[in-house]
Amino acid sequence: MENIDGIRLKVRIVQTSACSACSAKAHCHASEAKEKLIDVRNDRSLPCRIGQEVMICGSTSMGMKAVWWAFGAPFVVLLLSLFVFMKLTGGDEALAAMISLCMLAPYYFVLYLCRARLGRTFVFTLESVNNN
Repeated sequence: MENIDGIRLKVRIVQTSACSACSAKAHCHASEAKEKLIDVRNDRSLPCRIGQEVMICGSTSMGMKAVWWAFGAPFVVLLLSLFVFMKLTGGDEALAAMISLCMLAPYYFVLYLCRARLGRTFVFTLESVNNN
C-alpha cells in the first residue's frame, strides 16, 4: 500500500507475465514484471497502514467490461469501418484496410477522454489485510 486517504487507498500491484514463475526465466528475456498503482476502496473500514500487504477484489463483470472496451469494441469498429470503406473505395482492399486501421486512433482517443468516467466503473475493493 502506498497512500491512504479515508476509504480511498493507493495500492501498488506487480503485474507479471505468465512465464515469470518459470525455472528457466534467468536464461530467458521474455519474462517481465511491471508495477502499477491502482485506486482501491476500503468500504469495510479495515485497519491498514502504508507498506502493508493487502488483498484486493474486482468483480468478474468488471473484467468482462474491460475486455469489451479494450478488444471487443475496437474489433467491431474495425470490421464495420472495413465494410463501409470497401463500399466507398469501390473495392480497393488495401486503401479500405488502411483507413479502417486509422479509425482505431479516434476510438482509443475517445476512450482516453472518457478515462475518468470509466475509472468510476472499474472499482476495486479492499478484501483483507495481511497483518505482517
